Amino acid sequence: MKKNILPAIRLSLALIVFLAILYPLTVWGIAQFSPDSGKGGVIEHNGKKYYSNIGQSFTEDKYFWSRPSAVNYNAAGSGGSNKGPSNEEYLARVHARIDTFLAYNPDIEKLAIPVDLITASGSGLDPDFSVQAAKVQVKRIAKVRNIGESKLLELIDRQTEKPLFGLFGPEKINVLKLNIALDNLK
Repeated sequence: MKKNILPAIRLSLALIVFLAILYPLTVWGIAQFSPDSGKGGVIEHNGKKYYSNIGQSFTEDKYFWSRPSAVNYNAAGSGGSNKGPSNEEYLARVHARIDTFLAYNPDIEKLAIPVDLITASGSGLDPDFSVQAAKVQVKRIAKVRNIGESKLLELIDRQTEKPLFGLFGPEKINVLKLNIALDNLK
């Protein structure tokens, strides 16, 4: 028994030092080189703190609407609805989202609505949407804010994030950053 206990204690101590001290310090050190020093993309706007990497709810006509959330934008627990396209409850929810979007954006054809404006992401907290999801909302926002559509399209172009290394992933726009830039637009 002594033969097995001492190696087990040494192994446990080595793993404690590695997994509880060295590994977390290494991850923390690497995070210090990230754009926000590992603090999660905190943005302050009008005296409030927001996280740019967590989806926010925007439903006012004067803003670009965010992607729907399966978890009601609650960052405490992410998750999708786990309902497939043949589920009647899911289909009813998607059709309700389409109807709501069309009611507030009457100039848009039903087929022009991007899928990311009517379906939630897998995590339910996606902070980004497609460039098309922004462009399809331009007429409504231009009318409400009394801003030229061309000015909004320029704003969308400035806020568009290109694919990683020009190869990986689609072009996307962070909805929070876009709406903050919209508020700052003169």
